[in-house]
Amino acid sequence: MTLMTEEALQRMIRKDGKVGSKYEKSVGLLPFGNHSLFGDFPADYMHPRLKQNIKMSKSMSAGTLPRLGSAGSSKSFGSSSGFSNNPHLPQTAPPKAGATQRRPVAHTQFRTFYDRGDLPISVMHGAGGGKIVWKVDIQNLDYGHYLPVFFDGLREKEDPYRFLAVTGTYDLLANGGPKILPVIPQLIIPAKTALNTRDPEMMCTMLKVLQKLVLSGDMIGEALVPYYRQILPTFNIFKTKNLNIGHDIDYSQRKRLNLGGLIDETLEIFETHGGEDAYINIKYMIPVYESCIRQ
Repeated sequence: MTLMTEEALQRMIRKDGKVGSKYEKSVGLLPFGNHSLFGDFPADYMHPRLKQNIKMSKSMSAGTLPRLGSAGSSKSFGSSSGFSNNPHLPQTAPPKAGATQRRPVAHTQFRTFYDRGDLPISVMHGAGGGKIVWKVDIQNLDYGHYLPVFFDGLREKEDPYRFLAVTGTYDLLANGGPKILPVIPQLIIPAKTALNTRDPEMMCTMLKVLQKLVLSGDMIGEALVPYYRQILPTFNIFKTKNLNIGHDIDYSQRKRLNLGGLIDETLEIFETHGGEDAYINIKYMIPVYESCIRQ
């Protein structure tokens, strides 16, 4: 389900093979934003393509889009080589399971709240780059309300939403102290939703935030143990997704974007700070995991 022809979509792909947010919106992976700060234009004054954008955005929020690479998509599969003349065998290759295929990303509460002016944050631009400015003291914020909203914003891939969500989450975790522990149950659904997008960039961001979450206070690692069944299935799928460049040097190692290595780091932090029941629960969800503590 696309809004443009295949030729137009191919023109959005750069020579190095990378794609931008415009292409990802056209194929239904990212949600379309509002036409203005006051919402969408009236239907009578709207271009037909904008109407299609709104229709796709609503269907994406409802989860009705076909998964890319699934049997329901329009992608055709070639016949099995060497067996196409056998009438007793299927003439087409079986569809891929799509366990690692990216899922569409729905609208986030963070974007809605920020566009509405409900979040006490703003961006201060400067020569050294932008930084986040809090309009109120962080110590006075209601963590039960704001921290889940910022966690939900970690699914954003466009600025300023992504910058504000990521930076704001780190600020809240750094200054939360004992306020974070009671909010743990409310953070599971945003974390699970971000991991289930199967987007490597989005997953790396969430993994780094989960590490910061566990290290931000006492008993937080143990409080996450009952929720391993919601978080760790995606870890099990991507645990072996490591960058293999042979004898070359990975100069982007400092950015920590190697998904498999980041998952190993996160699991070790979970086990180290999760108490005596952490290892057995991790082992139940990820059978190939080996303890970093026990010999």
